Amino acid sequence: MKQTKTILFFDHTAALGGGEIALLHLVVALDRERFEPVVVLGSDGPLREKLTSAGIETHVLALAPEVVQTRKGSLGSGSLMKMGLIVRALLYVAKLRRFIVKRGVDLVHTNSLKADLIGGFAARLARVPVIWHIRDRIADDYLPPSVVVVFRWLLRIVPNAVIANSEATYRTLKLPSGANATVVASGVVHDGVTPVLETAARLGSRNPLIGIVGRISPWKGQHIFLRAAATVRERFPSARFQIIGSALFGEAEYEKEIQALTVSLGLGDAVEFTGFRQDVSELISRLDILAHASTTGEPFGQVVAEGMIAGKPVVATDGGGVPEIIEDGISGVLVPMDDAPALAAAILQLIEDPQQAEKIAKAGRQRILDHFMIEHTVKKVQHVYDELLAT
Repeated sequence: MKQTKTILFFDHTAALGGGEIALLHLVVALDRERFEPVVVLGSDGPLREKLTSAGIETHVLALAPEVVQTRKGSLGSGSLMKMGLIVRALLYVAKLRRFIVKRGVDLVHTNSLKADLIGGFAARLARVPVIWHIRDRIADDYLPPSVVVVFRWLLRIVPNAVIANSEATYRTLKLPSGANATVVASGVVHDGVTPVLETAARLGSRNPLIGIVGRISPWKGQHIFLRAAATVRERFPSARFQIIGSALFGEAEYEKEIQALTVSLGLGDAVEFTGFRQDVSELISRLDILAHASTTGEPFGQVVAEGMIAGKPVVATDGGGVPEIIEDGISGVLVPMDDAPALAAAILQLIEDPQQAEKIAKAGRQRILDHFMIEHTVKKVQHVYDELLAT
C-alpha cells in the first residue's frame, strides 16, 4: 500500500472567488509527505496560474462555458437540464471519472456546488470516496428553493463526508444526526510579517482610505457601501474610498449601475474602482478601514478574516458566518445587513475614535492568529482524509 495518498481537488472555475482562494491556501499547506494534491479545474484562469506557480500539479479539463458562467442565483431556471447541457455534463462526468482512475486518485475533494455534483458522480463511478466541501449556504435567501431541496437530498446520498466552512453554512444543510459532516473554517495564510499598526495615527489625520473587497455583485452590497461613503464624506470631505474587485458571471450590468450611483452621489472624485487585482493583500494593507456590506449572509467571510489578519479595523454585516469571526465591538464591528446608515455610523465612529479603532484592529488580528489560520484548517481537513481513507 502506497504511503502517500493522492487527493484530487476539483473546482468548476479558475476565477479567484473566496472559495477558490480558500482552496489555494488549503492545497499549498497540505502535508506533502502524507498527501499528494492534484487539482482539476473546469476552466483556465488566475487560480491555475497560482497553483502551478506554487508547484501544484494542476490540470484544466474544459467544462462547457455555459456551466462555468451560470450564477448560483439562476440555477433554478437555468439548470443543466433546462439549458440543454445534460449530455455534455454527463460526458464530462465520464471524462473526469477516467482521469480519476488513470491518475490513481485515492480521494476526491470537491470545492463548489457545481463541482460537488459533477465531481461527486465521477468519484462514485470511479468507486473513490468523495468529500463535498460546502462553501455556500444552502438556503432560500442564497439559492433558488428548488435547488435547495434537491441539493439537501443529494447531500445525504452522494458524498462520503461533508465539510462546511462555517456553523452558519452547516445549519443550512439540514443533515440528519449522525451524518459524517464537520465544520472547518477557511484558513488565512500569514506571511510571517507583522504589520505596522498605525491605525490611530492614520485615522487621526482625518483623511482615511476606506475600502470594500470582493467581486462586484448585488449581494456583495457595493451600492450599500457607496451610500454609506456619501454619508461619511459629508463629515470628512477628504475621505477616500476604494472598490476592489470586478464583476463575474454576467454581473457587468450591476457594475455599470454602481458606477452611475457613484456619480449621482457626488463621489466621482473620491471613489476608485480598482478592477480585478492580483495584489489584493497589498491593497488591503494600504486601507485604514475595511468595510464589508453583503446584503445576504456570507457562508464564511474570507475577506473579513483577511482584513483582520492585516491589522485593519473591520466593519462587517451581521449575517452568515461573519459573527463567528468577529466579536462585535471587540475584534471588529457588526452592523445590520442592507443598512447604509448603520454602516456609515460604524465607520464614522472608528474615524472619530482612532484609539478605539486601533484597539479593535489589534484584537481582530489576534483573533485570526488564534482561531482562523491555515494550520488549523489543514489539521482538521487531514483528519477527515484519514478517517475516510482508513475505511
